[in-house]
Amino acid sequence: MTRQEASGTVVTEASGAVVREASGAVVTEASGAVVTDVGGTERLAVVTGAARGIGAAVARRLAGDGWSLLLVDACAPQPPAGYPMPAPEDLAAVTRDCVAAGARGVEELIADVGDGSVRDQLRVMLEGRVPAAVVTAAGVIRGDAAWAVPDDAFELMLRVNLFGVRHLAEVCVPAMIEAGTGRFVAVSSAAALRAMPQLAAYSAAKGAVVSYVRALAADLAGTGVTANVVCPGSTRGPMLAASAAVYDLPDQETFAGQALLRRLLEPGEVAAAITWLCGPDSGALTGAVIPVDAGLTA
Repeated sequence: MTRQEASGTVVTEASGAVVREASGAVVTEASGAVVTDVGGTERLAVVTGAARGIGAAVARRLAGDGWSLLLVDACAPQPPAGYPMPAPEDLAAVTRDCVAAGARGVEELIADVGDGSVRDQLRVMLEGRVPAAVVTAAGVIRGDAAWAVPDDAFELMLRVNLFGVRHLAEVCVPAMIEAGTGRFVAVSSAAALRAMPQLAAYSAAKGAVVSYVRALAADLAGTGVTANVVCPGSTRGPMLAASAAVYDLPDQETFAGQALLRRLLEPGEVAAAITWLCGPDSGALTGAVIPVDAGLTA
């Protein structure tokens, strides 16, 4: 069944699910999951890069703690990054996992966080609700020598990895300040903390994330809102596989030898640190840069 609401929003109902399209946004609310205004004990988290990897792992952990979730991912190719990106079905699968894990409500926004139009799409989705936490885990990687990065590749690294953080802050932080509470957590990279060949553009963008969020924390002084950065090391997944291809390595497992723990990280291990930063026990930290990297940058 399809109907058009007075607001102009088109709503399609099928098999107990609701798919709502507004200003290019695609929303999926699983049957039985109701998203209400943030108040009382309800907590809403916005998570980008949510269709796989660290973002998906964060979403699942927060869901298990009973959060409401707005999951954001482009779910589309990101040229000139040449490795496969997640599809809408991947984001839908994460949504199902989160509902099964106990999320109070789950919404999806298929949008490119590096595009400035995502700000208006997020405002439509939030409808005045104030996130208790924002996790910017969207990211892309590509390898080139520092003196030979194509313009479109450098622009992509900055647009998704850095501007994606900025766009979320611009939408969500003012409401957090007004509420007097909130957690802003950005995912950077060990590449922001140590030299890595062939990753000049990626490292520049991720290093800028560290600087941006530390400055954000300074601007948030006394507001009750914190801003912190997590810098993951070699974490199993498609991005690490793409990094292995940059160095002509046989597979991503080769990176395990670089870390003191002599193993790769699983996305859930990084997500554990991020979800802690989203919670009340992290209230003493702001402006912190936390390496979760198996000792890669020690």
